[in-house]
Amino acid sequence: MDIETDWNKIRKHFNKSFASNFYVSVASVDSENNPTVTPIGSLFLNDNQTGFYFEKFPSKLPEHATHNPRVCLLGVNSGRLFWIKALFKEKFGDFPAMKLYGELGEKRKATEKEIKRLNRRMKATNGLKGNTYLWKKMEFVREIKFTKAEKINLGKMTAEL
Repeated sequence: MDIETDWNKIRKHFNKSFASNFYVSVASVDSENNPTVTPIGSLFLNDNQTGFYFEKFPSKLPEHATHNPRVCLLGVNSGRLFWIKALFKEKFGDFPAMKLYGELGEKRKATEKEIKRLNRRMKATNGLKGNTYLWKKMEFVREIKFTKAEKINLGKMTAEL
């Protein structure tokens, strides 16, 4: 999978993954070289092989970035209908999962445009107490520059993709 030519497919996949899970998994390595995974519910992919997430709750991920900024993101489309169709047909119409490899940038103040993207995504849960707790007062983002994309293969069920 080519990260530049397939970037629109990758973005669509990660949007579907978020829609079915409300998060993506971000793998990093701690200071003792132990692998760790952090769920991120505020990842956005831009149109130029970059992205960002709002850094309100992650505590270990920023710590890991100080000694090793490399990360791997896993987006899984967990939609029930998506999986039932694939199981019935014995093939997927689209990739069930993708990985993105990249490097974390510095933490910075979120732009107005980035905050608007977050508010648009979370609009369906406006008015709920959990929405206020989780997604209001998001002030800082961390950028990610992606360098490689990888599709997850499930044998003959993804062979035609």
